[in-house]
Amino acid sequence: MKYEDKVRKEVADWEYKMFKPQGWLEKTSKTIGDRINHLISPKVHSIITTTIRSIVRTALFGAEYTPSRKVQRSLGLESADQEARELFALYQKIAVAEGAGTGAGGIMFSMVDFPALIAIKMKYLFELAHVYGYDSKNFSERVFILMVFQMTFSGPENRARLLNSIKQWHTEKEQWLSEADYSRSMDWESFQTEYRNAIDFRKMLQMVPGIGAFAGAWANYTILEELREFAMNAYRLRRFHDDNAIGCS
Repeated sequence: MKYEDKVRKEVADWEYKMFKPQGWLEKTSKTIGDRINHLISPKVHSIITTTIRSIVRTALFGAEYTPSRKVQRSLGLESADQEARELFALYQKIAVAEGAGTGAGGIMFSMVDFPALIAIKMKYLFELAHVYGYDSKNFSERVFILMVFQMTFSGPENRARLLNSIKQWHTEKEQWLSEADYSRSMDWESFQTEYRNAIDFRKMLQMVPGIGAFAGAWANYTILEELREFAMNAYRLRRFHDDNAIGCS
C-alpha cells in the first residue's frame, strides 16, 4: 500500500470518529464538567474568556507566534508527517511539564496554565503550518490555523461546518484576505464558550488538591494529542488537494 493510500484511510477513520455519537465517558465528563463549572466564580470565568480572546487575537493579527522555522515547501507528505510527529513530541513534552508544574501549585497556579497552554498550542500550530509548506505570515493561513484550533475544541455541528471549510480551503481562503472582514465576522463569544467547554472538565481537575500535578500533566497530554490529530489531518486534506492540483496542471 502506498503511503498516500494509508494516510487517506487514516483521514477517513478520523472523520468517522469525529462524528461518532458520544459514549458514556464523554457524556459523563460533560456532566461533571458542567457541575464543576457552576462552582467556579463568574470572575474566574471572565478572566479565562478575556485571556482566550486576547491570545487568539494576537495569533491572528500579531507576529508573536510566527516561527523562525523555514516554510518547507519541498517536503513530500511522508517526510512532512514524520517531521510533524517530531514537532508534536517536543510540544507535548513542554505542555505536560507545564501542566504538572502549575497543577502542583494549586488553584492560583492553575489559572496561569490557561493562557500558557493556549500559547503552546498556537506556537505548535504555527510551526506545523511551515512543516506542511504553508506560510503563517499570510493572513489567510492564520485563519486556517484558527479554524483547526476551533474544530478541535468544538461540538459536532460546528465541527461539520469547519471541516467543510477546510476541505474547500482552496476557494474559501479567498474571502479571508482582509483582517477587517474577518474581525467583523468572528463570533468571539461562541468560540470562547466552545473552547472552554471542551477542556473544562480536564483542566478543572487540575485545581483539586492532592491530584493537581497528575491531573495537569494528563490534561495537557490529552489536549495536545487531540490537537495533533486534528491539525495533521487538516493539513493532510490540504496537501491531497494541492498535490493533485499540481499534478493536473
